[in-house]
Amino acid sequence: MENRYSKWHHPYVPAKKYSKKVAYFSMEFGIHQSFNIYSGGLGFLAGSHMRSGFELKQNMIGVGMLWKYGYYDQARNEDQTLKTEFHEKHFDFLEDTGIEVEITLHNNPHVKVRAYVLKPEIFGTVPMYFLSTNVDGNDHLSRTITNHLYDKNPVTRVSQSIVLGIGGAKVVEALGGADTYHLNEGHALPAFYYLRDRGVTKNQMVFTTHTPEKAGNEERDARHLNRCGFFGRTLSNNDLETEMVNGGMINYTISALRMSKKANGVSKLHAKVANDMWKDYPGISEIIPITNAQNQKFWQDESIKHTWTSKNVGGYKNRKIELKKALCGEVFEQTGKTFNPNILTFVWARRFAAYKRADLLLYDYDRFKRLISNEKYPVQIIWAGKPYPFDYGAIDVFDHLVHQSKNEPNLAVLIGYEIELSKTLKCGSDVWLNTPRITREASGTSGMTAAMNGSVNVSTNDGWIPEFEKNEQNCFVLPAIDHHLPTWDQDKIDTDNLYDILEHKVIPTYYDNPEKWQDIVFKAMDDVIPEFTTQRMADDYYKKLF
Repeated sequence: MENRYSKWHHPYVPAKKYSKKVAYFSMEFGIHQSFNIYSGGLGFLAGSHMRSGFELKQNMIGVGMLWKYGYYDQARNEDQTLKTEFHEKHFDFLEDTGIEVEITLHNNPHVKVRAYVLKPEIFGTVPMYFLSTNVDGNDHLSRTITNHLYDKNPVTRVSQSIVLGIGGAKVVEALGGADTYHLNEGHALPAFYYLRDRGVTKNQMVFTTHTPEKAGNEERDARHLNRCGFFGRTLSNNDLETEMVNGGMINYTISALRMSKKANGVSKLHAKVANDMWKDYPGISEIIPITNAQNQKFWQDESIKHTWTSKNVGGYKNRKIELKKALCGEVFEQTGKTFNPNILTFVWARRFAAYKRADLLLYDYDRFKRLISNEKYPVQIIWAGKPYPFDYGAIDVFDHLVHQSKNEPNLAVLIGYEIELSKTLKCGSDVWLNTPRITREASGTSGMTAAMNGSVNVSTNDGWIPEFEKNEQNCFVLPAIDHHLPTWDQDKIDTDNLYDILEHKVIPTYYDNPEKWQDIVFKAMDDVIPEFTTQRMADDYYKKLF
């Protein structure tokens, strides 16, 4: 039987204001715990977007990659430090569309790419198409391209971009084509080159840039990319020169900005930083802000939602204690430590990247020791998150925290930071620590879903926070500092400020002024919903970008 999803199809008549056909390309999607093919925030964001697209009846589809080994699974070595494991995944809920396209990679003109559909009824998303090169008829090397999300081999990484970009564009053509092609980050850039050759106009291409970090803005040698098949055909030297920047390089972000009719950054601050970052390159599109968000229906605990909308403080507190007990259960299961649900609980949990400063609390070791041994105002601290499996610096910080917390009864480092644990941590914590160096976090979204579940943000004023914060009314914000200072100086000032806020404001408010704490909790929910929900965001993309 032919799969009705082998042509452009939705289980609803698209809403009139969302009738434009949009194909949304992303290297990763975080949709559900059982479908673990994502690494972090970019995936969580894309997953929430796909859910809200379905809820709003948008005429959109997602195009992604079917990673045979996902990202990686977190385990522990004998001494509890981080062990990275790669296990083959099987997803029975995906269906073969019967669509198979061919792309040229290096000198092989017949690399097969097969598309599998995730139907809307499975997880409540728009229809999504996942690409695999693990196909009969492909040689061994081609079959391994879709093994690992963000493979450490640079040639494989380029191949992954070509599969997602050109393979994905050909799959969309087979479905009947789209009106707008949207790249979520620059990974799928080859799509734009291929589509441009096929007569798709600049008016139909849009782009979202996600990071002011150098590593997130890929730049590779133009001639090498040309040999790999990156442009969909072999470009002449003249053609290649028009695409080059910085002495013979292709910068994925700059190329995408030049080929798009319009682009967006993921917070107001980030749009400003991004416009400033790329302003010296001629021909780039305007970068407008569309602030990231998360899906309320998926992330917010139902009972918390009811107690908040009815302002039922007693009911809220009872539910929060239940959720804290569940988190204490997870801590006990992983570490054997007995945490107390009545104690103020801090969580730092997100991707383990250096600029996010997981270990900022330990930069002032004396104050750290005082904080965790204060009997009048006891605290519990939990860290969790995934370093990139080959980022040994980040793994070292993770392991440092493991060693520091091993013999402390009220400190824990958890493994397995994926959607399920993320929910447990957000629902079960009182304070959500967010400590990036200022201007380095384009948006950050974990604090939004934490706030939806009554975890109060204590944060540097970066990313989405400036659009949300009312200091000491809906969160606690570190004072702004000069981000041009050397990082050592920034870290010292931020550490001092963080401890001042915790010692003088956060901790005393929680224990001595619970009414005020409760006001902050509910006020944060009022201010995060609907402003930072993907209902608003998915609507903005149609209105402002498409």
